[in-house]
Amino acid sequence: MGKASTVSKNKWNAKAYDRINLTVPKGEKEAIQAHAEKKGESVNGFIGRAIRETIERDGDAAHE
Repeated sequence: MGKASTVSKNKWNAKAYDRINLTVPKGEKEAIQAHAEKKGESVNGFIGRAIRETIERDGDAAHE
């Protein structure tokens, strides 16, 4: 991947996405990765799904 392509993708990502940094206790990262892989998801996809499902379960329709 060339420098121009990287710059272009970073620019798009900055426009299209918000970032959240997540810190977990030592060892938990590997458990999260293993679970996501088992489900056929990326870690990001798994965490996003977990958040959406929790919001839905908690009945907070304002954030859907």
